[in-house]
Amino acid sequence: MAKPRTSPKSTPRNPPPPPFLLHYLLPLSPLSTLLFFSTKTHRFRLLKPSSSSSSPTILLLTLIFSLTFLIISILNLLPLLPCSHSAPSTPSLSHISPKASSGFIEDRRLLSDSVMVPLPAHGAFGANLSSAEREFWEQPNGEGFRPCLDFGIGYRKASGEIVKERRRFLVMVASGGLNQQRNQIVDAVVIARILEAALVVPVLQVNLIWGDDSEFSDIFDVEHFKRTLQADVRVVSNLPSTHLMSRQTIMNKIPHDVTPQWIHARFYNQLNRNGLLVLKGLDSKLSKNLPPDLQKLRCKVAFHALRFAAPIQALGTQLARRMWIEGPYIALHLRLEKDVWVRTGCLTGLGPEYDNIITKVRESQPEYLTGRVNMSYTQRRFAGLCPLNALEIARLLKGLGAPRSARIYSAGGEAFGERRALQPLVSEFPNLVTKEMLAKEGELSPYMNKPSVLAAIDYIVSLSSDVFLPSHGGNMGRAMQGHRAYVGHRKFIRPNKRAMMPLLENTSISDDEFGSIMRELHKSQGKPEPRGYMRNRDVISNPVPECMCKHKIGIF
Repeated sequence: MAKPRTSPKSTPRNPPPPPFLLHYLLPLSPLSTLLFFSTKTHRFRLLKPSSSSSSPTILLLTLIFSLTFLIISILNLLPLLPCSHSAPSTPSLSHISPKASSGFIEDRRLLSDSVMVPLPAHGAFGANLSSAEREFWEQPNGEGFRPCLDFGIGYRKASGEIVKERRRFLVMVASGGLNQQRNQIVDAVVIARILEAALVVPVLQVNLIWGDDSEFSDIFDVEHFKRTLQADVRVVSNLPSTHLMSRQTIMNKIPHDVTPQWIHARFYNQLNRNGLLVLKGLDSKLSKNLPPDLQKLRCKVAFHALRFAAPIQALGTQLARRMWIEGPYIALHLRLEKDVWVRTGCLTGLGPEYDNIITKVRESQPEYLTGRVNMSYTQRRFAGLCPLNALEIARLLKGLGAPRSARIYSAGGEAFGERRALQPLVSEFPNLVTKEMLAKEGELSPYMNKPSVLAAIDYIVSLSSDVFLPSHGGNMGRAMQGHRAYVGHRKFIRPNKRAMMPLLENTSISDDEFGSIMRELHKSQGKPEPRGYMRNRDVISNPVPECMCKHKIGIF
């Protein structure tokens, strides 16, 4: 056989670099050699087959093996291809460093363990239920939406430096009731992230209406808060001693609907100079429409990081179990407190004696009126701006198909008018209970002067209810709407008061006709409502689609 010709003085040249992607896809086979390596290269040159040493069979086998390897490699590439918008998959970790990958997996596990979930729903419960009663207890179709807080690569890369921040600190003073404070804490975390600052555990301002002096650690689990957000912002319990004498910049006049760009431009350089920024009056000031990662951060804070302190969580869960063990129950957030009637400019429905008391308080303290000043009571009521009273709630529940035997948990403060205010509801639904009735002797004693703690207990019991219905809009109703959607689309009924009021005034409508109309008005309640159609709503009350998607692998 003739020897291959070689040039004794020539040295083989390196082949030109192959195309990046296919270089990793194709194995080093005769076909890949033929495609990517020069035939002039001595090391990878294919010998010309001779008639005596080769056959078509060898060439055919070579091509089969090469094509097989090519197909396998392409199939391995498929998980890297982008998914459809409607069903995004878990991001591939193959292009992230091992350290980042482990952090991503650890964060997912932490999220799964941290979310506050309700007790299981009962569904239609009991024998001999009418079709309306069965429909009332049925849970809505979640349409496959599940929590998906998959932060982008850029967000996670930036986190490495942000969570180490030790020079810039943000202090936030939260005011109002429990759920109003929760909203401000959520936005404080987002602002700390925007400013790349460490967040001092928020300060809760003493509530002037209820006289509640609870601190953050009295209501929330501080260590859980820090741990859950450890991949997003650095949270510290107190200012370091190096910053105690820093020049304080206190901002309490922030315009509405501010953007991350506005926050950064207004405060970043100032924070860099002074090292400390104090924000007050933050309620509903940050834009509801933020970049996707910041919207996800809002959900992470609201549904994962803000877990109640262990004693509160334990007591709330105990009361929820006492309701749950006897079957499905309704949670009503009744807004019948004295301050609600004062602030809304509405009448109580209890008669002139009670209405005169409210009118006098409102006239002496006109700054409390939050409704439209130029509207009469009748105009407010027909515009849906007034809370439903006990009689109206009873008619609505009956119309929706709630059985008379339904067990009802009444969340909220003490009703103005006490028993008289609740009598129309109790006469129709006698199994109405409050936390005071559910609790054993002494269980609530430590918290009787802590309205925020009592509101937290209401929150826990309401979350596990089969049906939740607020009598008036507010922070509690919005928070419960979003949280119930996030943990499985538990039934939530938001009364369509504007459509209801003319029907409640029309005495010619029979109960059957009224019920049919009520069920039609509220039949889609609790189903996923994409926030894209309601850009003025917060992602905390409407977590689809920023925080929930049709995910193959959910957080929990």
